Amino acid sequence: MIIATTDALPGREIRSTLGLVRGVSVRAAHALADFDALLKNAAGGELPEYTAVFAQAREQALDRMIEQARHAGADAVVGVRFATSEIAKGAAEVLAYGTAVKLA
Repeated sequence: MIIATTDALPGREIRSTLGLVRGVSVRAAHALADFDALLKNAAGGELPEYTAVFAQAREQALDRMIEQARHAGADAVVGVRFATSEIAKGAAEVLAYGTAVKLA
């Protein structure tokens, strides 16, 4: 499966558009990570606990989008984007979306 943030694939012809595909993941850090992050936030710097949680959420959302594209019979997903939103304190949604296409 080819995944691209561009709307076209150099050297490849898009034969048909199959429609929007998306994958979503909602994650929350555990209380100990929240406490540790609070302490680090006061001092400044990266919050590795949250970095890891969001990295897992992005990968899961991307995997789910790819699975939906495969189910639709796609060869590629173009115009891929990510969006995030806070669902609740300490919990966030990561959405991966794009256009599933068939290639010539």
